[in-house]
Amino acid sequence: MSGADDFPELCAHILEHSVRRGDFVLKSGRHSSWFIDSKQTVCRPEAMLLVADAVLSVMPDEATAIGGLTMGADPVAFVTAGVAATRGRLLNAFSVRKEVKDHGGGGRIAGALDPGDKVVVTEDTVTRGTSLLEAALAIREAGAEPILLVAVVDRGGTAAAMAAAQGLAFRAILTAPDLGFDYEGA
Repeated sequence: MSGADDFPELCAHILEHSVRRGDFVLKSGRHSSWFIDSKQTVCRPEAMLLVADAVLSVMPDEATAIGGLTMGADPVAFVTAGVAATRGRLLNAFSVRKEVKDHGGGGRIAGALDPGDKVVVTEDTVTRGTSLLEAALAIREAGAEPILLVAVVDRGGTAAAMAAAQGLAFRAILTAPDLGFDYEGA
């Protein structure tokens, strides 16, 4: 389950609120005729339940936590954990800092992640998938086990192969082709 046919309302919301057309420079330095700011969907109240339902629909039953690299993962992880709790499913939620915190408790994990947790690593949008893999490494270093990488939107089409090379499964809720665009690639 994933794609525009499975999540038509989410797809429509992303197209209306998150996709922009024009000339954009991506993080990689490459140019693109379209840009997606998924937070324009993930952070809007009318779409939060759509996002949470979509992520929960692909989440393995054994998952006990959800999180990923801050900022892209934060709204996805927190809204999904909140909605899951209202349905009797308790998931720890956390963020992976981009750098190690050198004061207080230190470390890269902020929030609730326990050693042994089975983790769904999430992100709002991926092009290559490197942020998901970086978060998975930090999660492993914290003593938890990443069991699935999930992106609300996969614009690049390379994340599944990158995840597989690390022994991880990847799921995209929506892809660039679902939104009417070609993959941007690596």
